[in-house]
Amino acid sequence: MEFFCYHRDRAGSGVLRGALVEEHWSYMDRYDDELIARGPTFGADGETVSGSVHIVELPDPAAARAFAFDEPNYQAGVYRDVLLRRWRNLLGRTMWEFPGGRTGGRRYLVVGLGPVQDGEGGGGGGGLPGGGGRDELIAFGPLLSDDGSVWVGTAALVRAEGPEAARAVLAPVRYADVEVQEWEFGGRR
Repeated sequence: MEFFCYHRDRAGSGVLRGALVEEHWSYMDRYDDELIARGPTFGADGETVSGSVHIVELPDPAAARAFAFDEPNYQAGVYRDVLLRRWRNLLGRTMWEFPGGRTGGRRYLVVGLGPVQDGEGGGGGGGLPGGGGRDELIAFGPLLSDDGSVWVGTAALVRAEGPEAARAVLAPVRYADVEVQEWEFGGRR
């Protein structure tokens, strides 16, 4: 089972995060073979770390919760909250297999949460977008309930010219909220 884990930093926790970087990386090294993607997100200034994304394959929701909540930064209080959801890897590859490589261009995390309720029961989603934007997708898939039966949103990592171009990856589906954060490849690979 694949899981999307987004730890969002608590305001003012940058010094603590910096002190724990080796512990964090060592913890993630234990999951090296299971990681599909990983890396930090950044605040509006483009330099201050605002969170950490990890997409990981684990046996079940209990293992995913242990992964998310045993993480050293979480245990030390770096994070203010955690978004943890089942996820489906629609590209069938890891970020390290992205044809665009680790560098070049701006990278973003795009998270669309839930369908807009429009009197017709809202709508599902999470399918791959059409058009040329597919070539810029690093990771893409639906966010799902623990049992995988209910679509609750979509998460993507994308190379784009700017935040609005990144947001457009989710244009075919209407979402209650879309969050866009600068992101970069993480880890030691």
